Amino acid sequence: MFAERTGYIIWVTDVKAARNLEKYGTVHYISRRMHYVVMYVNADRAEEVAKNIRRLSYVRKIERSYRNEIKTEYTKDIPDKTSYYGM
Repeated sequence: MFAERTGYIIWVTDVKAARNLEKYGTVHYISRRMHYVVMYVNADRAEEVAKNIRRLSYVRKIERSYRNEIKTEYTKDIPDKTSYYGM
């Protein structure tokens, strides 16, 4: 249904020029204060896009997001202790 996506955090020197990253993928957030961009690209061509983005003059560093690998389904193995601390 939906294509698998990979997130990248791209540290930039020029925030205005960072708007040009939209042609490589979906720009999710641009931080004007800390000078970084969060963007998502299709997973099948993520390495190719990352290589092209690294060549840009205003890009300082590019990091891959590990959000896909973090466990988001939680189980309740330990009992809830909040009921013991009631008034």
